[in-house]
This record gives sequence, C-alpha cells and structure tokens, in this order.
Amino acid sequence: MTARATLATRQDFDHTGRPVSRVHTLRSQAPLILRPTHAKEPEPQALRTGSVARVSLVSGAAGPLGGDDFELNIRVGAGSTLLLNEISSTLLLPGARGGRSSMRINIAVEEDATFVWMGEPIIAARGCHHVHTINIELAASARLFMRDELQFGRHKEQPGNLLQNMRVKRDGQPLFCQQQQIGPAAVGWRSCAVLGQHKCMGTVLVVDPQWCAAQPQTNLFAADAALLPLEGPAVMISALAAETWTLRKHLEHGINLLGGGWSVATAEPARADRHAGRYRDKPDQAMPSFDTIRQGNDYEYTN
Repeated sequence: MTARATLATRQDFDHTGRPVSRVHTLRSQAPLILRPTHAKEPEPQALRTGSVARVSLVSGAAGPLGGDDFELNIRVGAGSTLLLNEISSTLLLPGARGGRSSMRINIAVEEDATFVWMGEPIIAARGCHHVHTINIELAASARLFMRDELQFGRHKEQPGNLLQNMRVKRDGQPLFCQQQQIGPAAVGWRSCAVLGQHKCMGTVLVVDPQWCAAQPQTNLFAADAALLPLEGPAVMISALAAETWTLRKHLEHGINLLGGGWSVATAEPARADRHAGRYRDKPDQAMPSFDTIRQGNDYEYTN
C-alpha cells in the first residue's frame, strides 16, 4: 500500500485583528488520516497563549505492513502554531510476503512559527522490517517540540528490525542527526552500552531561539534519563525504561525541568458550540470550516 498525506497551516486574523493559526491544507490518504481536533493530553504551557491549530493523525488501517510506503508532509506557515497529536500507537507488522516498509515524514517550520508534535509510541513487532525517516527544516526564529517513543516488540515478544533516521536543520545548518537501529539485523543493540534489558526508548527534542542567551544545563535526573544541551538553542531529553508508562513519566519530568513555557500544563479540552460555530472557551476563534472532497479512500480538506 502507498499513502501520502499533507498538512499546512498559516497565520490569519480574526474580526478583532488578532492573529490566529488556521489549517490551510489537509489532505489524507488511508491509512494516514488527518483530522482537526481539540486538546488531547497535557500540553506545554506556551500553547496557552495565542492561537493553536490542533490536528490528530489517525490510523485508518493496520500497518505499516511489510511492503507499505507512507509519506507525511507538513508545513507550518510563518507566525502560526501547529500541534500534531497521534490518536494511538503505531504498530509495525511484517507483511504476508515479507518486504520492507517505510515511512517518511518531512516537516518545514517557517519564521516565527511553532510546531509541537506529541507522538505516540512506535512498536516494532516481531518480524517487521521498517525504515522510519524524519526530516525537519527550521527557520532561524522557529520553535520545535517533538516527542518520539519506541517500543521494541510487544509484551514478551522479541522485536523486528527498525531503522530510524532523524535529521533536523536550523537556518540551513545541521542541528541534530541521529540514527537508531534495533532488532536481529543490528549488532550489539542489546549491549549494556546501548539498551541492555530495556524495552523502551524515548526522546524529546526542544528548539527555542530564546535559549541563545541562556541554555538549560546538563541534568542526569534519573538512572536512565538525562537532559542534554545541544550545539545551538536546543536540548534533548533522552530516557530508557522497561515499559511505556515509566518512559512517559521520565520524559515528562525532563520537560518540566526546562521550565518556562515548555513545562507541561494540564489543559481542559475546548468545548464546541455547534450552533454558534465557535469555541465556548475561546469565542474569538471560529470552528474550522472545510470544503470536503471524498473519493474512495482519499480525503482532502482545503480552508
């Protein structure tokens, strides 16, 4: 199966002249289904100020399976803020005929824009053979918050093969490049120097131009978790755990150590007034209106 999805936001202005973030383009192809949504979980406090466009990635079918090829393209327009949620974990499975599956995620964040990606775990089931590639291009004044979690096999199961490549550029210059390979094809990934007996690995990457003057310092806040400053206004929070619940707690603790706008705040989901066509909690923001086109398994929305 081949699937492509595209998401883009832009900055508009409401009736009072205040800037608001709106979904400009939303195109989906099963099983990569994108849907505008409300708040799903605790979010960074920075999102409590200003307007946020929230979109969730929904799995419309099982997979990726061996042989599948998926691609997701995201552009966060200048001055806008996009929060991307995922409704459930991604389960990587072997196909009936074997073969390699692949997922490419290309993200561009323009000037003064903010992209927050609250990803759910990627589970490498036994027998899978998957390549996961994430490419992010940030403008000099762009902000990024990205959570990435991996689980190696289901309960009491050995994992399949997973190769993940993550590359982040800021203002055209390399900022972060990481490659991880786990499974039978990788040599030494179960060693004490890599993962040992841990079954889960997680990373949070935060890029904030305001840190150019004062960047958070290195902090080993747990035996298997640390906050690490990167070259440039960025930090990486990395953690290992035996299960996803502990991993998520480690990552949240590291996020809260950042303080300021990036600490996690409990947000109440906005309630929608369908009759008025506006958010009750934020009456200045109109509910997204979309002209809908549906052809087979393809969904396209343009505002």
